[in-house]
Amino acid sequence: MHRLLRRMLLIVGLLVVVIIAGTVGFVFIEGYSWFEALYMTLTTVTTVGYGEIRPLSHTGRIFNSALIVVGVSTIFLASGAMTQTIITFELQDRYGKRRKKRMIEQLDDHFIVCGYGRVGRHASQELQRANVPFLVIDRSEQRVEKAASSGILGIVADATRDDSLREAGVVRAKGLIAALPSDAENLYIILSARALNPKLTVVTRASEEEAEEKLRRAGADTVFTPYSMTGRRLADSLLRPHVLEFMDFARGSISPQVRMEQVCVSPKAELTRKTFGQLLELRKSGVIVLAIRKKDGETTFNPPPECEIAAGDFLIVMGERSNLQRLEEILTS
Repeated sequence: MHRLLRRMLLIVGLLVVVIIAGTVGFVFIEGYSWFEALYMTLTTVTTVGYGEIRPLSHTGRIFNSALIVVGVSTIFLASGAMTQTIITFELQDRYGKRRKKRMIEQLDDHFIVCGYGRVGRHASQELQRANVPFLVIDRSEQRVEKAASSGILGIVADATRDDSLREAGVVRAKGLIAALPSDAENLYIILSARALNPKLTVVTRASEEEAEEKLRRAGADTVFTPYSMTGRRLADSLLRPHVLEFMDFARGSISPQVRMEQVCVSPKAELTRKTFGQLLELRKSGVIVLAIRKKDGETTFNPPPECEIAAGDFLIVMGERSNLQRLEEILTS
């Protein structure tokens, strides 16, 4: 893109220099007025061939001959460069769309972010840091281009339409974030996504507290209300600032190396059906087990040694990235 732009600017600049040089030459060599000199230069460079305004002198004809060679060459060069630029843009657009379509078709068990506004942008950045497959849907071409400049796959489409969700691979998707500014639009997205993929995990935001229950009834698994969340954090910053600081630390906003994650116990793991106290590997892994969430939804905080771990349970753990990866290998191998 930048190389083609520089080429076009160079051609335009060269053409302007030729016109200025021709105009100045006719003024000082033949004594033309500035308008007559410009008119004579344009008819010469563009090969219109209207003829000379007044008969040229010998010196003027030599100058005009040089102007014809340089001017015509510049015009042909500019026409060729413009044609090449148009063809290049057309090919890039065509192959870019094909490449993007192939990348979307290859996505499986991915996430979809509907809307790349303030909320969707931050959600996308978090998914990007987690290195999980996802794409963005937004009506605005400028926002999709902004996402692409950040290395995020995106499509320009209306997320409330079924065909747009199908194009994003919602049938194969693992989760969806409805982050449009309107509660009605988010409600429409949830209904469409649930109909296309009933197993999809859907999270959304609610601008109004009254819409939270409606979004849940429509099929949203989790609904966040920014105003209530901000209010709670403001109160916590006064009442329990150290707790709030610890939660920010656990989420990785203070130390990028320390994170809080959930790890699912695989049915094939050798640690299945053992008690928490028997899992010496957990103690050696360098992570802190904060809680165990059972398949039935029961959550045990600070699990005791006699707590049994079964396939399908989720361990809520905190530690450095490398230690979390080793623990995940233990529980999923």
